[in-house]
Amino acid sequence: MVMRRTFLFLQGLALWLSLSVSAQIDPIKRDLIQFGYNQPTEGREPIAAYAFYYHNDPGFLRTNITLRLAVAPTYVDSELGFAHALGPETDLGIGVAGGGFADSYNEIRGGKWLQEESFDGHGGELSGSLYHLFNPGQLIPLNLVVRGAAHYSVYARSDTAGNFQLPDDGADFSFRTGLRFGGIEPTLYPDLAMELALWYEGQFRTDSGSYGFAGDRRVEAAAHLFWGSAALSYTWPESKQNLFVRAVAGTSVDADRLSAYRLGGYLPLVAEYPLSIPGYYFQEFSARQFALINASYVVPIAPDQRWSLVFNGATAGIEYLPGTGQAGNWVNGVGGGIIYRSPSDKFKCIVSYAYGIDAIRTAGRGGSSINFLIQVDLGRIRGSRFAAPQPNRWQGWNWLLGR
Repeated sequence: MVMRRTFLFLQGLALWLSLSVSAQIDPIKRDLIQFGYNQPTEGREPIAAYAFYYHNDPGFLRTNITLRLAVAPTYVDSELGFAHALGPETDLGIGVAGGGFADSYNEIRGGKWLQEESFDGHGGELSGSLYHLFNPGQLIPLNLVVRGAAHYSVYARSDTAGNFQLPDDGADFSFRTGLRFGGIEPTLYPDLAMELALWYEGQFRTDSGSYGFAGDRRVEAAAHLFWGSAALSYTWPESKQNLFVRAVAGTSVDADRLSAYRLGGYLPLVAEYPLSIPGYYFQEFSARQFALINASYVVPIAPDQRWSLVFNGATAGIEYLPGTGQAGNWVNGVGGGIIYRSPSDKFKCIVSYAYGIDAIRTAGRGGSSINFLIQVDLGRIRGSRFAAPQPNRWQGWNWLLGR
């Protein structure tokens, strides 16, 4: 079984991602491969990785239809976008997604991965989205997004304790709406980008109730999330030095473990709003509300700019979800590494070290990790109207590697 899973891992390494929502129909043709992996130097965590092939095809079948598709070893996500379906500046998207391990949950508390309180989850989803552009013809687009989805989840034991009751299988319905001014392309350290955004998402479950050890935790009937983001990426024309800064803050009402914000790790393309803190386990913290600032600075060190140094850091204030807290509500992380670009600029590789200053580990405070990021552009990645989708279905790596 382990050999079979290792073989599947090698086959599927470049295809792992599920994409759940995009900010508008992407008008740019894209074929991308991205890979990211965090390896802690101490302790054990769930596999912290993403690898995905993203295909976007404007003019699919007809000039006003766009196909967005992501295929993974255990998950498929797709959307058909219909331009001008409800007016000259209002598009319609119909999405279908489903597969294994999409709804898995890993409990990390006090710097430890608690496998006996973690479990697998599988599911499928149907969605419909409206995308309205308020300012056609302007350089920086202002979009309204309205999205509804129906999702069904089935839970299963992994290394879960025998006396740990799983959440009930069942359906949930979500509604998301928001305004986005600008957007960030799905690339590592984009040359020029900006974004201001405000979002609300409501999640409504048909099968709420208690689970865990003697019902010590709950799945809430409804959870409401509110968050905002501001981001800027700028490259100096002469020196080609790049600065990227993003601030994200969010709060919630009646959030539970399955809907709370999850912060930690350094995987910059794992989500539309990656809540990265270098040097920590991926999704180490569960937050009811938070404020996070990320910053990166890239400095070329070779005349042809094929080699560069990168420095990054993050600081976050966290109000932990009840039952998941730890000592200290403020966490900080820093890191640095080296970037290689191919002469054709189609390939980019980053190797870096990260240190979580306030991470709780067996020897006290402080945690380290080695990070690998790879980007392959099979076509051209250009355009100002794309915003990366929000995948969070990476948990199938545990199964693929026999964990």
